[in-house]
Amino acid sequence: MKAKKSTLKRGTPGAPKRPVRVKLVQTHEIRIIGGHWKRIKLKVADKPGLRPTPDRVRETLFNWLGQDMTGMRCVDAFAGTGALGFEAASRGASDVLLVEKDGTLVEQLQRVHTQLLSLDIPKPAVPQKLQLQRGEGVAALRQLAPGTQNVIFLDPPFDADIYEAALTAAARALAPGGFVYLEAPKAWTDEALAPLGLAVHRHLKAGAVHAHLLQAVDVVAAALEPTPGAE
Repeated sequence: MKAKKSTLKRGTPGAPKRPVRVKLVQTHEIRIIGGHWKRIKLKVADKPGLRPTPDRVRETLFNWLGQDMTGMRCVDAFAGTGALGFEAASRGASDVLLVEKDGTLVEQLQRVHTQLLSLDIPKPAVPQKLQLQRGEGVAALRQLAPGTQNVIFLDPPFDADIYEAALTAAARALAPGGFVYLEAPKAWTDEALAPLGLAVHRHLKAGAVHAHLLQAVDVVAAALEPTPGAE
């Protein structure tokens, strides 16, 4: 004989309780591509809007930058997973600042930093300073001394209306000959960048991502000038 189904509605006394579902924070991994932390995998949390720079794009970016970043000063202004900042540190950058405003992500970055420092591998030949700072990216860029940073990474949320402000602040902090790396949902042209004092040095489209390597206008213009005596 089959048991009768309960006719009581959920929420009334004696009614069966709905199973409690525990919401888990999903994680995935990113891989450091080059340098003394090469092939190390780092766990990162999945959060809405969090968009780690894909391996292919990161590999291309650091090919553009020349692989070896020994002695460079870098800022990852919208760090998120820290993929760009940790990659720069792995390749020898002497001073790396990672800025992130989300508290949960800052804690994750701290765990990753601790993991990397605990690895049993030879230490870099040049002393390194890697700092984590909780804060807003544009504000952090504005606090940097002018002309001090060799590479500035800008990878803000695609729906954030802060691109122009971030680029303006980055251009001010950029050292002579330095680079600004920009990820955006659209391509930025030289015409749009000129009022900010920047120009496109390299550009790559990968899926929905437009990756740009920018330099000061005068640096890009000088590189395009013909060499005296060349045909």
